Amino acid sequence: MNNGLVNAIIAYIMWGILPLYWKLFNDVPAGEILSHRVVWSFVFMSVLVAVQRRWGDIRRIAASRSQLLPLTASGLLIAVNWLIFIWAVNNGHVVETSLGYYLNPLLNVLLAVVFLHEKPNRGQWLAIAIASAAVLIIAINYGRFPWIAISLAVSFGLYGLAKKKTMQDASVGLLSETAVVLPIALGYWIYLAVTGESTAWSLSPSMFAGLLLSGAVTALPLLFFARAAARMSLSALGFVQYIGPTIMLLLSIFVFKESVSPVLLLGFALIWTALVVYAASSVRGTRLARAN
Repeated sequence: MNNGLVNAIIAYIMWGILPLYWKLFNDVPAGEILSHRVVWSFVFMSVLVAVQRRWGDIRRIAASRSQLLPLTASGLLIAVNWLIFIWAVNNGHVVETSLGYYLNPLLNVLLAVVFLHEKPNRGQWLAIAIASAAVLIIAINYGRFPWIAISLAVSFGLYGLAKKKTMQDASVGLLSETAVVLPIALGYWIYLAVTGESTAWSLSPSMFAGLLLSGAVTALPLLFFARAAARMSLSALGFVQYIGPTIMLLLSIFVFKESVSPVLLLGFALIWTALVVYAASSVRGTRLARAN
């Protein structure tokens, strides 16, 4: 198993269990949670970059217009993704968040073909077709336009593409991204203080300490993801992502007790079938390439 795949698996397992963490702060508004997530992620990454003695890389990025644009885009995209995800989890839409991350790999394949000129083989196209049918069945059964799922898929798909364009070291790139949205987060803190609407600061000491850990909780899977994105094709990276939404779906059924229909379970089975087909086709393609 290559290093990129290991990093991807770790990242998606951590993302899969993330709803359990955000549920701890169910009484804190999503926007306020996001502001703390951004600030403490910036603090965590600043310490990490200082330990690594990488501040020179940060200064070079700040002086490079070609790097600033994709990093700004990726910072804004991941912040939007975080906000939608936190709001959805704390308002009982974990099933739809899992649907969003099932949709995302399909979008990744499209982005890879259009922007990166990757060419899936026939078996991989078959897997994509099966997964597309599964997601369509799930969406139709859902009964309304799944805006949460679509928003999560689009924001994270474009974030992955932006990461491929920057090709920055994981820690340096993540610090740069959080720095982009840090002024917005701090401005929101000031707004909450002025209006007297702040909630997080009134949490118990143990709960607030848990919120402080949002920096590490946020940064660690993104670091693993960034390392995987630098070593894997975008389409392959997308299909490993099914680990995350599968864990979310299981949590929604067995922990959060959200309603799940038999049709949704059928779509779930089709998606795993697509994964098996895709994996088998990818392994076969790799062996043929080595043989040649």
